Amino acid sequence: MLWIISCTDKPNTAAARESVLQAHRDYLQSQKAILVLAGAALNDEGTVAIGSAFVVNVNSRAEAKAFSDGDPFTQIGVFANITITRMRKGQWNPEAAEGA
Repeated sequence: MLWIISCTDKPNTAAARESVLQAHRDYLQSQKAILVLAGAALNDEGTVAIGSAFVVNVNSRAEAKAFSDGDPFTQIGVFANITITRMRKGQWNPEAAEGA
């Protein structure tokens, strides 16, 4: 099952985000078996991270939450809110993301 995890940063958390960025990247690398897509949500100018988005392939909401709970960004309190939503794969076109 696919799950979208959408996270919005708390205000003024850029320094906290930066302090665990490598640990966050290492964590994502360790989760490659379930991680379909991940990336920072950015402001319209693309200059400031304002959240994160993940798509994971796990069997339950509890497993999606466990993935989110294990993220260093979650652990240090970067996110103001985290929404976990089950999704159905309707279209799959990874080529459209090339160069993004």
